[in-house]
Amino acid sequence: VQLVESGGGSVQAGGSPRLSCAGSGLVFSKYVMAWFRQAPGKEREFVAGMSWSDGVTRYADSAKGRFTISRYHTNSTMYLQMNSLKPEDTAIYFCAVDRAAFRTNLIPTSRNEYSYWGQGTQVTVFS
Repeated sequence: VQLVESGGGSVQAGGSPRLSCAGSGLVFSKYVMAWFRQAPGKEREFVAGMSWSDGVTRYADSAKGRFTISRYHTNSTMYLQMNSLKPEDTAIYFCAVDRAAFRTNLIPTSRNEYSYWGQGTQVTVFS
């Protein structure tokens, strides 16, 4: 299983980059997928997740109203559209795949519920 993130970089505050996650080696349409981020000296935290079937999404409070997660089963790709970026959004952003297929309960926010991870893409927001 391989997950490859892209789209990071240095962005001015208020900017709107879009991150991509390209997956291979798994039938991703069976799994919840999510974005996490890790800032220097901090724990990895949940940002947004999307269900495997009905398009249900879940966002961290810090992402609500600014970030939008989307995914396309046809090409096993997931996106995170980020708007109105702030310096505190600076982090390495990771995409992740749920450890359980066909999950029917709430989209998990714990990193322990995710089995596969990409290598991450750095997003640096400067003011």
